[in-house]
Amino acid sequence: MAQNLYNNLEKEIDKHVLSFVPSILSSSFLNNKATQNDEVQEGGGGMMMMDDVTFLNKLNTCWLQHCSDMLMIRSIFLYLDRTYVINNHQHQHHPSSLSTASNTVPSQHNSTTTSTTSTTSSSTTQNVHIKSLWELGINLFRQHVAMHVDIYRRTTNGLLLLVLKERQGDMIDRSLMNSIVTMLVDVHLYTDCFERPFLLASSSFFLHEAEDRLNNGGGGGEGAASEVAGYLKHAETRLKEESERVIHYLDPSTRTKIIRCVESRLLFDHCLTIIDKGFAHLVNENRTDDLHRLFCLFSRINELDKIKVAYNTYIKSVGREQINNQEKDSTMVQDLLDFKAKLENILTVSFNGNENFAYSLKEAFESYINSRPNKPAELIAKFIDNLMRSKGKSEEETEAMIDRVLSLFRYIYGKDVFEAFYKKDLAKRLLLSKSSSVDAEKAVISKLKAECGPSFTGKLEGMFKDIDLSKDIEKAYNESQEAFVLKETHNIDLSVQILTAGYWPVYHPIEINLPEEMSSYLSVFKDFYLSKHSGRRLTWQHTLGQCVLKAMFPKGKKELYVSLFQTAVLLLFNSVDIGCCLSSSEISERTGLTQNDLNTTLLSLSMGKVKVLLRQAASTPSSSSSSTEEADKQAKPTTATKEISKDDKFSFNKDFTYKLVRIKITSIQLKETVEEQQKTTDGVFQDRQYQIDAAIVRIMKTRKKLTHALLMSDILSQLKFQFKPADVKKRIESLIEREYIERDTTNANTYTYLA
Repeated sequence: MAQNLYNNLEKEIDKHVLSFVPSILSSSFLNNKATQNDEVQEGGGGMMMMDDVTFLNKLNTCWLQHCSDMLMIRSIFLYLDRTYVINNHQHQHHPSSLSTASNTVPSQHNSTTTSTTSTTSSSTTQNVHIKSLWELGINLFRQHVAMHVDIYRRTTNGLLLLVLKERQGDMIDRSLMNSIVTMLVDVHLYTDCFERPFLLASSSFFLHEAEDRLNNGGGGGEGAASEVAGYLKHAETRLKEESERVIHYLDPSTRTKIIRCVESRLLFDHCLTIIDKGFAHLVNENRTDDLHRLFCLFSRINELDKIKVAYNTYIKSVGREQINNQEKDSTMVQDLLDFKAKLENILTVSFNGNENFAYSLKEAFESYINSRPNKPAELIAKFIDNLMRSKGKSEEETEAMIDRVLSLFRYIYGKDVFEAFYKKDLAKRLLLSKSSSVDAEKAVISKLKAECGPSFTGKLEGMFKDIDLSKDIEKAYNESQEAFVLKETHNIDLSVQILTAGYWPVYHPIEINLPEEMSSYLSVFKDFYLSKHSGRRLTWQHTLGQCVLKAMFPKGKKELYVSLFQTAVLLLFNSVDIGCCLSSSEISERTGLTQNDLNTTLLSLSMGKVKVLLRQAASTPSSSSSSTEEADKQAKPTTATKEISKDDKFSFNKDFTYKLVRIKITSIQLKETVEEQQKTTDGVFQDRQYQIDAAIVRIMKTRKKLTHALLMSDILSQLKFQFKPADVKKRIESLIEREYIERDTTNANTYTYLA
């Protein structure tokens, strides 16, 4: 009886399900020949859209009705379902009720069944093929409705068309989509009927979309940066949309597949195009948000190496332009600092401080900053010199700037060039009292010591020790009887800096004829010092001497801060009447200055901003009645008058006026001439030759016998500066001549150490 009841019930359900088909296919859309095309047309019209929505609504209505009917049937024949139909399925769950007004339908797990063991083995064997009433209803709906050829095709096309419309910006009924997709999941047709065609259609859609936007400049901006930035935003939006689509109406199993599809078509397939077209522009315009978006998107497809390579290439390209542009040498260091700060900000903000990108930044900076040997090191030293002499900055600002500059210093190979120029500039700052802060100077030395070791800063630290010791010596001298007697006689204050020759730059002494009262001071101090330190030798370096002169001008008293050379020239005019002139040759004879030093000194006094002396060129006729204004006109510096001739005459400017009482004219001592610069560079190159010699001898003494290639390799590993192979060959030849090494008699490419 139970078996007959089950069979009759199955027949009735079968008839009931079959009755849905005509109802679903009754839409006028069935007769539309356009539907015979199995592919979804992207340009479908409104009627086509409406027919698909109508069809899907009818299908959804029938599905919901069927679910409701099956729940009712199962409730009525519950005893049959629990006794005759042996429950061979573990974890059978389904809703106890379903409202026809709701789109909620049973989920996939309602139809997921597994076998279980019955308490009666004979019943299990007899009814193992019997389905539960719910499973029976789902199976019949799948067989007669879902797998019907027209319904199957139109369901696929209708769902894909709705997805397309939503991607194009139209509003669709997401609850309808969710209900139909859930139906396909429950009848086990989700993969074949929807997911596979959905992924194929999505791949084609995003492929064409990417090509259109990249080829047609769909970034929404005029420049390449805006185009690429717009494309990246669009790709990010598409990924977000597809992720939300899964949440709203797709099965969770589709999430990974559709996301990979979007990433592949919008990003992976065009990653090189994106980088080539817009990366450099994004960095140029410092678009950190867009670069961060690029970084995040490329990290999804494991293509960060392409960004890293582009980042490295960009840095080297832009950096070499900055380094090799000699016209911008005056601003090179500041440009490098700004460029580095910009790149580090991009690294931190856009690239999340990625270690690989940080290493790439370091490698690129080190590569391009050394593409022009020695010059960056020299300019960094001069930049620090200007920084140490500038006033108006707080200690915090100065220290922060020092740290930034030394971050550039780490990259340069020619640290010996930096040391030479920094040492020379530091000496001038200390001896001419031009440093804005001694603490800041010592902070720089401390940082250099931490960076390069104590051997690098030993001489620099010795310079500070000399300055401190000089203060003690000066104090002892001022308390001596000899100094007291001189001061009572001439009323001149003397300050002397005692410098250890090995610590300071090499200064060639220049003899000068000083006034007798000044010479007596130097003689007395020399006797005093040698009496305290026997066995030492003092050499006066007049080029770095400074004086403060009290000048009595008719229009007011002034204090002139001048060099010792300027002092010797100005004091000559105390012995002549106002208005009388001294020729250049007379001044040279009485001071003992060389023509070059004299020219520089006279130009600074007569053609600078402060014209203490008036110059009368030899070609200009003298006029005793010439006014100060006329003299100033004659003294205007021109290309033709910058050279001092022996017959040029100079006179005291009796009409001199200046708004300040204390006037500094010592800047001439701070200026570096071309000769001084070349001399410093030559000194570095000479020291490098000694270092190469020492390295070769040290290596050969250890290895005894070595080929040329291996010797070059060992030299490269020991020396910290760049050199040319030709220079090393010259040093090898020199060592062979001096019999430190010799060529092997059987192989001229091999060297042997001579003990």
